[in-house]
Amino acid sequence: MFDRFDQAATVFTGAQIVTPTGLVEGALAIEDGQIAGFTDTADGEDLRGAYLIPGIIDLHTDHVERHTHPRVGVIWDFLPALLAYDAVVISGGTTTVFDSLSVGASMQKQERRELLRPLAAAISDAVERDLFRAEHLLHLRCEISDPATPALVDATIDLPITRLLSVMDHTPGDRQSPDVDKWFWHMIRDMEVDEIEGRRMMDELFDRSKAHGASVRAHCVDAARRAGVPLMSHDDATAAHVDQAESEGCKISEFPTTRAAAERAREAGLTVVVGAPNYLRGGSQSGNVAVAELLSHGLVDVLASDYIPRSPLDAAFKIAADPALPYDLSSALDMVTRAPARLAGLNDRGQIAEGARADLVAVRVESGQPLVQAVWRAGQRVF
Repeated sequence: MFDRFDQAATVFTGAQIVTPTGLVEGALAIEDGQIAGFTDTADGEDLRGAYLIPGIIDLHTDHVERHTHPRVGVIWDFLPALLAYDAVVISGGTTTVFDSLSVGASMQKQERRELLRPLAAAISDAVERDLFRAEHLLHLRCEISDPATPALVDATIDLPITRLLSVMDHTPGDRQSPDVDKWFWHMIRDMEVDEIEGRRMMDELFDRSKAHGASVRAHCVDAARRAGVPLMSHDDATAAHVDQAESEGCKISEFPTTRAAAERAREAGLTVVVGAPNYLRGGSQSGNVAVAELLSHGLVDVLASDYIPRSPLDAAFKIAADPALPYDLSSALDMVTRAPARLAGLNDRGQIAEGARADLVAVRVESGQPLVQAVWRAGQRVF
């Protein structure tokens, strides 16, 4: 059992409480790990004017790999790596995180094939032993260009903590990387191989994608359907991509790379998930559509951290302060709390409302920068 920092708080006072409908200044009562409601009492833990927000729910973070295999050829012992990763997650105000594990590989990081099963097992074991501060669930990111993917999906789809599955294709020339030449030179620099070896590997990737892509994608779609796991389509670039996803039963368009794809997803009733780092950087690192543009047209439902764990918190507060965008703090935070909770079927959390799980974060803002002061999970302080 994780040793919590203190006994469960029963009342928070002096807070600016962010609810789905706006700010409430006052006190909030907690009972048996749930929000009991607002109260008039002055006795309790004084938050001294800090914002009290719901714990953030992050549907997609690749950051776990930065800890478990931080460099090419380096595999770190899983448990200490995961504990370090968990500390980063909770310090950014995220109380529920979907560890986004690569299922299969395109060209880069082919060790992912061998690491998936033991890493998923290590996360499951730590969850069962209550070693984490945040709640950890799995998001399986299935690479359809890899013929090894179906067996890896079958080995992990039925784990109790598996709650999301996305289908993705990182073969260049489409979706995330339309410029093949730009992708190639970036990839060989990152992989530290020469041009001859890089072109051999890229040709092999094209062959695998052509031979196996359709059947692997169908297998992954069927696995999600059988397991009752929400299905996401990754890096939709065109209306045709979205239409394919809709026909397969996808409910989520994750990281659409063009405004046209996001608009088509909205027309089709798909939820649009985008990366918070894109907004904070002022644009996509790959030259794809800027999240700020999608936000200005009302085409964003959920923000995920992608590769920077605390980015949902920073993005929500920055969006709320941006006069060019039509969001107050409640609606901005909704994209990183209540909306992802509903999308993942976690109906017990994601908002400050009576009966909701008391996953809460106290945040002070200094010069526009949100600073996490404390975090509670089910009423117990974990940071």
